[in-house]
Amino acid sequence: MPCTVITGAFWGDEGKGKIISYLALKDKPDICVRTGSVNAAHTVWYKGKRYALHMVPSTFIYEKCRLLIGAGANVHVQKFLEEVELTNVKDRIGVDRQASIIEEKHSIQDKTSAHLRGLGTTGWGVGPAIEERVRRTAKLAKDIPELQPYLTDVAGEVNEALENGKKIVLEGTQGFMLSLFHGTYPYVTGRDTSASAICSEAGVGPTKVDDVLIVFKAFITRVGAGPLPGEISKEEAIKRGWFEKAAGTGRDRRSAPFNFELAKKAVKVNGATQAAVTKLDILYPKCKGVRNYDELPEDAKKFINEIEKQTGIPVVLIGTGPDASDIIDRREHV
Repeated sequence: MPCTVITGAFWGDEGKGKIISYLALKDKPDICVRTGSVNAAHTVWYKGKRYALHMVPSTFIYEKCRLLIGAGANVHVQKFLEEVELTNVKDRIGVDRQASIIEEKHSIQDKTSAHLRGLGTTGWGVGPAIEERVRRTAKLAKDIPELQPYLTDVAGEVNEALENGKKIVLEGTQGFMLSLFHGTYPYVTGRDTSASAICSEAGVGPTKVDDVLIVFKAFITRVGAGPLPGEISKEEAIKRGWFEKAAGTGRDRRSAPFNFELAKKAVKVNGATQAAVTKLDILYPKCKGVRNYDELPEDAKKFINEIEKQTGIPVVLIGTGPDASDIIDRREHV
């Protein structure tokens, strides 16, 4: 740390929730700022319980961490309140006064627009809500009575904390290849998803960032329409153990092998300094539960080494199972 940006490399579903929850337990950050919106769920497994969180930051499992939602985020009020109750974080979560609001009309527009349906939207209403914000007619968090107890100046809190040497995590959502600017347009989300945009939404300048940790999954998945290089059939994905459903929507995830060219592009544009790789145990089942790098099978080590060689950055965290603690942490050795 002290200020680390977490970003996804591909089309989302890389396991950012797992990596962030591990950092919460291991590094004990003082503040975590979640960016993005309700259309991305981060999955956290902790003490045998599964959480699929659309609004609450994944560091909630560390009870001393201040949880924030940045000014650039879009808040679904009902989902936010539900998750605050679920995770019991009412006394330590805040929403920036200028975060915009997703209303029911936005969801209806999302679900009924033929154009949006063709792009594979989640139907939460994020795109229409962003449109309204750009037109300067959106409601903001400060306009919503239910959010009054949570209102704060996120940029102010975070920058003051950084000045005082506190540890900060900026939690990106979705994946880099869904970026409105850098992704597979028009099959993208309604915002930029790069590390730069995560900083912007949280109100943190680029000179304040110490590390950009990019999260890869050992294979690639995406939901909805759009290109997926090397895509395999659902039947083949099931056979390989790669078939998944999206944490937030329950939609089938399409699958493809790890793509080194996409990985290199993601590292370059995000300015990544470190990488995490999740679900290595799915690609190499003998890795399951391993927490020491030396105990990995040779083929798994070769895969990790190839990622490092081609991207030019170290793989510092390796996920070997679903629980937050199923991690090989190499940060002291690379």
